[in-house]
Amino acid sequence: MASESRVGLIGLGTMGWPMAANLVRAGAAVTVFDLDADRVSAFAEEHGCVGATRPSDFADSSIVITMLPDGHVVADVVRNWEGGLLDVLPAGATILDMSSSSPQGTIELFEAAREHGIGVVDAPVSGGLPRATDGTLSIMVGADDEAFAKVEPTLRMLGKSIFRTGPVGSGHAMKALNNVIAATAYAAVAEAIEVGRSYSLDPKTLVDVVNESTGRSFTSEVVFGQHVVTGTYATGFALGLLTKDAGIAADMASSAHVDAPVLQLVAKRWREALAGTEFAADHSRAHTAWW
Repeated sequence: MASESRVGLIGLGTMGWPMAANLVRAGAAVTVFDLDADRVSAFAEEHGCVGATRPSDFADSSIVITMLPDGHVVADVVRNWEGGLLDVLPAGATILDMSSSSPQGTIELFEAAREHGIGVVDAPVSGGLPRATDGTLSIMVGADDEAFAKVEPTLRMLGKSIFRTGPVGSGHAMKALNNVIAATAYAAVAEAIEVGRSYSLDPKTLVDVVNESTGRSFTSEVVFGQHVVTGTYATGFALGLLTKDAGIAADMASSAHVDAPVLQLVAKRWREALAGTEFAADHSRAHTAWW
């Protein structure tokens, strides 16, 4: 990417920080913002980039990445933060939402931004902190050909596997559906372990057998094998975020009038887990709230 092509990133959280660092290492001119001003200052000093304090600091950015808790926060930043980004970004700029957001909200934001001559692309990610750090995220992109061409060089700085999922909103739909599948697998393994205890099955033995059998999944291998059974509970993915994504998927099913009782039940199960713990708890702890 040419040095004069500036990229903004809003949200220096668990994922946003290493992603912004990868942009700098790849040679992009970067402007960052977070509600935590100390975090902005620390990142700007460490990486030699611009720390923003107001929307106008992004006025020279051709792309602004949002890496925020949910689509409501993204919409608030884009439309309301001291007047919003839409009033300061140059025509032809692109808002690249890499958060996990509702697809319908993304479509609405796309329509609002288009009135200002600004594009919106949804590009949520999968891979967690390790792959955010080494720049090998899987990225699901909702965009037409023209919009994708604008953001592809930036996405290549952040991810290894880039999937074009369809029009705007489809990336966020894909992310929610992927995560509700993971949430379903977690609930199934957790329940199997609890049942297994009643039949004198050791949790590690159960997980080891599953991981050499047809029940094997990323969840059984990594989340349970490396975190639950060991008591580590350090996947780096918040329970509240997975609960949100499962809820988005269940809402999508309802909006599409698809009979999806499994998704509805899984979303309910995770809401119960969240009620019994806290938003920031590692998602691998969900089972501790169920029994």
